[in-house]
Order: sequence, then structure tokens, then C-alpha cells
Amino acid sequence: MSLEQKEAEKKTGKEPFLVQGHASQYTVSDFWAWAYSDLLENAVRGKVAEFVVAMALGITDGMNSCWGKFDLDFMGTGIEVKCSAYLQSWCQSRESKIIFNVPETKGWNDETNLRDNEKKRQAVIYVFCVLAHRDKTTVEPLNLDQWEFYVIKTETLNQVLGGQKTVSLQQLQKIGACACGFEEIREKVMSAM
Repeated sequence: MSLEQKEAEKKTGKEPFLVQGHASQYTVSDFWAWAYSDLLENAVRGKVAEFVVAMALGITDGMNSCWGKFDLDFMGTGIEVKCSAYLQSWCQSRESKIIFNVPETKGWNDETNLRDNEKKRQAVIYVFCVLAHRDKTTVEPLNLDQWEFYVIKTETLNQVLGGQKTVSLQQLQKIGACACGFEEIREKVMSAM
């Protein structure tokens, strides 16, 4: 019995669930629609933000890694993507505050199944994604015009925040995170590299 790392293959969505070796009527696409259609939901919206940044950087050919040291690898540079929104899918008494988690972590190596000894922010660059739309009747995470993006070097976060575990949008703006729209993400990331 092998317990080595199993390489996943990128799915198309057409792959069927099997019952007694035969294709059922249900596919991976059915599962995706069932599990991930609420794009405003926090955990799903975070993955949407990662994909949006991957689209902007032109690196969607691969697959998302849930356990990597950082979210995206762009030309050998680690990118961490963080997401927040004023609106949530549940009933709210007020808008959510825009706050991001930026803790130092011990990186995990999926090939050795071991964590690093040193705690640090693993990526070289952070891209903070804000679903900035503020009307629940028209909010649509697929509409990239409803998003704002902020790019900053991890080095700057480390200098200003130290071991602080969260950062607000106001703090990011004060310390010089580069604000941009979807079409400018690649340019801002390249200049931060």
C-alpha cells in the first residue's frame, strides 16, 4: 500500500460518478454546482478571489492547491490572495468590516508532510481582494467591476505589521498598498516583483 503524495488530475466537469463500475447520471459539474454555487459565501468567495487573481496573471492552466505555502505561484514568486466583502450571503444587521487575516505561519511541504520550523508570511506578494459592491440586490461576484484589488509586498507588511495577525483595508491604504482594478493586477504584481 502506497501512502506517497497522489497527484491530482484537473477535471473538466464532465467526469461521471461511478456506481458498480458504470457511469451514473451525475457528473463533477453537478457536484460543483451543488457545492459551490453560492459565490458570496465566505469560503467559496475566497476561492473565487484566488481564481480571479489567477485569471489576471494568466495562470489558470494548473489547479488550486489547498495546502501550499501560498495560494499562487507566478513566475516562481509566491502570491497570497486574501478576500473580504461588505456583503455576505446571510441576513446582516450591518455591512461587514473589511479585515484580512495575515498571520505568520509554518509552511507545509506536501511532498514530505512536514512543516517548516520558522513562522513567517510565506508569500512574496499579497493581493487583497475586496468585493466592494454594497447593494445586496445587485451584488454579483462574477462581475469583476464590483471588486477592488490591493497589491503589496510581504516585506512591507512585515515591516509595518510585525507579528500582527490581521490588517484592515484602512491600514493597507495607509501603508501604500497599490489599489487597482482587475485589468491592472498583473502590472501591479509585476512591478512589486
